[in-house]
Amino acid sequence: MKVKLGSTTLSVARGDITEAEVDAIVNAANSQLWMGAGVAGAIKRKGGTVIEEDAVRQGPIEVGEVVLTGAGNLAATHVIHAATMGSDLKTDPEKIAAATRSSLTIAEKHRLSSIAFPALGSGVGGVPPDKSAEAMVTAIVEHLKGGKSTLQKILFVVYQDEALKAFTDVLKKAGGVQ
Repeated sequence: MKVKLGSTTLSVARGDITEAEVDAIVNAANSQLWMGAGVAGAIKRKGGTVIEEDAVRQGPIEVGEVVLTGAGNLAATHVIHAATMGSDLKTDPEKIAAATRSSLTIAEKHRLSSIAFPALGSGVGGVPPDKSAEAMVTAIVEHLKGGKSTLQKILFVVYQDEALKAFTDVLKKAGGVQ
């Protein structure tokens, strides 16, 4: 599923975000930036502990904020650690949208052309995938409507069928596909 918004292509795929060949992958982080379970754990296992060490050195951060690190052994060049939850490991669509906006801002600041997002907050955070998709895609569409973007490719890499369906449905609406 692909949708073109301006010069940016948004797409969704089921898979392993640690394999995404993009400038940056987004980690659904906690505000302490420790990398334990879920997407963070997968990134740390595949990319190396250097990613977590670099992130923790820059934290803690507020929920909705991000830090940028190297990507260790991953295909991507950078990891954007987007704090979607605090130490209580709970989140909501507003926090997910804020973390998405901050991820886009730092990507633009570093003139990145491609980024891959997981379904932020839909794992440990407990937010249903459809709510995560709605919050994230809405934030991205607003960002892209704001003017010239360096981002040519925005990819959602999801792990579960429910998330794949949710992101596909929301992207269809965003792209005007019925």
